[in-house]
Amino acid sequence: MTITRHETGPRMSQANIHNGVVYLAGQVGDGETVKAQTESILKEIDRLLALAGSSKSRILSAQIWLDDMANFAEMNEAWDAWVDKANTPARATGEAKLAAPKYKVEIIVVAAQG
Repeated sequence: MTITRHETGPRMSQANIHNGVVYLAGQVGDGETVKAQTESILKEIDRLLALAGSSKSRILSAQIWLDDMANFAEMNEAWDAWVDKANTPARATGEAKLAAPKYKVEIIVVAAQG
C-alpha cells in the first residue's frame, strides 16, 4: 500500500495518508493565550485536512496536550466553537511539558479521507 506524505521535512511530515486514513503531526499555534493558540491550531488542522482530502467532520480521534490542565476550559471554548457537533471525534486530553515554553497547547488528529 502506498503512503502519501505532505509537507515533509528532515524530521517529520505534517500529514501522512495510508489506506484512506490521514495522520497529522502534532500541531502547535501562535498567540499569547490558550484560546488564541487553540484557534490557530484548529485553523492549521483545517488546512492540512483539506490538503489530504479530508475535513473536521471526518476526524476519528484527537489527542490534546495542555501545558497545564488549569487551561482545560479555555481550550474547550475554542474547541467547542470549532468542532463539527454532528461528527465529534474520540478525544483525550492530558497535561505535558511541550516542545518549548511558549506553547500551551498541542493537538494531534487522525481522520478518514473523503
